[in-house]
Amino acid sequence: MKIVSWNINGLRALHKKGLFLDFLKKENPDILCLQETKAEEDQLPDEVKKTEEYHSYFSSSEKKKGYSGVAIYTKEKPQEVKYGIGIKKFDEEGRVIVALYDSFVLLNVYFPNGGQGPDRLAYKLEFYDAFWEYVEKLKKEGLNIIFCGDVNTAHKEIDLARPKANETKTGFLLEERAWIDKVEDGGYVDVFRHFYPEKKEQYTYWDLKSRARERNVGWRLDYFFVNDSFVKNVKSIKILSDIFGSDHCPVMLEL
Repeated sequence: MKIVSWNINGLRALHKKGLFLDFLKKENPDILCLQETKAEEDQLPDEVKKTEEYHSYFSSSEKKKGYSGVAIYTKEKPQEVKYGIGIKKFDEEGRVIVALYDSFVLLNVYFPNGGQGPDRLAYKLEFYDAFWEYVEKLKKEGLNIIFCGDVNTAHKEIDLARPKANETKTGFLLEERAWIDKVEDGGYVDVFRHFYPEKKEQYTYWDLKSRARERNVGWRLDYFFVNDSFVKNVKSIKILSDIFGSDHCPVMLEL
């Protein structure tokens, strides 16, 4: 089973470039998790809403149009699909879809960006804590957990091109990185680093304005985490850095 996570920075924009359906056809994932869709379901063309082979599920921002949003495309119909984590101030931004399958529960998450001032950083850290509580409840129910998406934080110095220059910037602040420490200490595995603990220059996001991708001045912001007892089911993980169309590239997990 192949599961792909990708912050597409606008689903309508990606489709207009002719890249979305091409990607689905070429990579043929069993499950595709999208973040930052920036669209409500009724704004999408029919061929994007209901693609061949896939069941599709969308969660959009109620608070602000053309902002945030996540989607799941899945060949196998989940037993159950839930939207959000049950807290209005987070759920109204359309950040989480939860899909229950036979052997695991999959959470597709667009974690907040902590930029635009201290209020948004506080919101991001609150979201982190609320999400942690939510996912821990699922684990206590005996479910295997896969959560993926744009976490909006680079964990270690190896996870961004210029760590020293970004020590005081959101996305690499100690308090943001401490949450990923907490996730790992709590029994979850950053799958990419499990397979490639020392691999350098492996990024999933590049600033478009400075043409950073051409120079590979990037950040690893997009992750797959699984509970530690489930990691034995993971066959491989790959950053698809040759896929364009967004300021992020996809990450593919194979079970």
